[in-house]
Amino acid sequence: MRILVLGGDGYLGWPTAMYFSARGHDVAVVDNYLRRRTVLEAGSDSLTPVLNLHQRVEAWRKITGRTIEAHLFDLCDYEPLDALMKSFQPDAVVHYGQIPSAPYSMVDRIHATFTQQNNIVNNLNTIFAILNNNPEVHLVKLGTMGEYGCPNIDIEEGYIEIEHKGRKDTLPFPKLPHSWYHASKVADSTNIHFASRVYGLRATDLNQGVVYGVSTEETDIDPALMTRFDYDEQFGTALNRFCLQAVIGHPLTVYGTGGQTRGFLNIRDTLRCVELAVENPADRGEFRVFNQFTESFSIRGLAETVQKSARELGLEVEIASVENPRTEAQEHYYNPTHTKLIDLGLKPTLMSDDLVKNTLQVLMQHKDRAVVEAIAPRTTWS
Repeated sequence: MRILVLGGDGYLGWPTAMYFSARGHDVAVVDNYLRRRTVLEAGSDSLTPVLNLHQRVEAWRKITGRTIEAHLFDLCDYEPLDALMKSFQPDAVVHYGQIPSAPYSMVDRIHATFTQQNNIVNNLNTIFAILNNNPEVHLVKLGTMGEYGCPNIDIEEGYIEIEHKGRKDTLPFPKLPHSWYHASKVADSTNIHFASRVYGLRATDLNQGVVYGVSTEETDIDPALMTRFDYDEQFGTALNRFCLQAVIGHPLTVYGTGGQTRGFLNIRDTLRCVELAVENPADRGEFRVFNQFTESFSIRGLAETVQKSARELGLEVEIASVENPRTEAQEHYYNPTHTKLIDLGLKPTLMSDDLVKNTLQVLMQHKDRAVVEAIAPRTTWS
């Protein structure tokens, strides 16, 4: 297959490009280094040293003999995207190319509007580039479990059957986004669903949980193929932040009580989930939603897991509660359904001490690169 990866320089985008290339697919990637620039703006950088995109694809070619096309442009600029869609003629487009940070979007009005403009416009450009060139192309879009929020009912996969005043219908599951970023992803899902109903777009929305880990089959081949690892308060997820804190001897900073519960999955499972979506495309006019995570944990439970794994490596680390910068319930009901990817063949890689210790050991090699000042929460929801 011919697969176009948008956001191909990112934490997930680069491993995804290598994953498909290693399995014999023709791969092209697009990026504009926005993630790199926004992390630098936050006063941080990837803990793991990463080459630029052209150096990465050259390293991949030298090591494996496989070619990945690299293109540098902004997805909010329609013309180069349209031209690439014409020339590359993908069978599937995997869309990661957005700002993926709730805290970043909550800094101020400028960051909120930029997040929404960037994410919504580049998603619309992607939809029209597919429809205007080849409507048979399958769009695999990275969504987020954060679109649902934390309702006091079970979360279904995308849709819910509702009976109201004696009538029934199956409708999109209600959304309760908790940041301007998550609101932009809700808008994306609405726009993709609309394009599927009206224009016959075939699309799969992967409502992904929190991804952890830094090691994949391909990144482990050579240090030149490593993916980025962010830990700062804007772009570092809780578990990745805890792992970095453990290796530098910093207390694990749990926001509030740590009773917030979320869905998680290992980075290797992310790659397999995307592969399953690509290999089993949606029908024309179908908008599928897969809840992409493998297990749920409370934030305090994650901290305790990292603390235990760190001790087994001889790292003593404390857990510290800090004031929660977010306006959110400290304890809540959380029971999302996630069966569709299992039904397609996903065999989950459940979190274990060995997986956490593997991440800690990789980070220990680069701990001198940590910018400690970038860890503490500074962005608030107030």
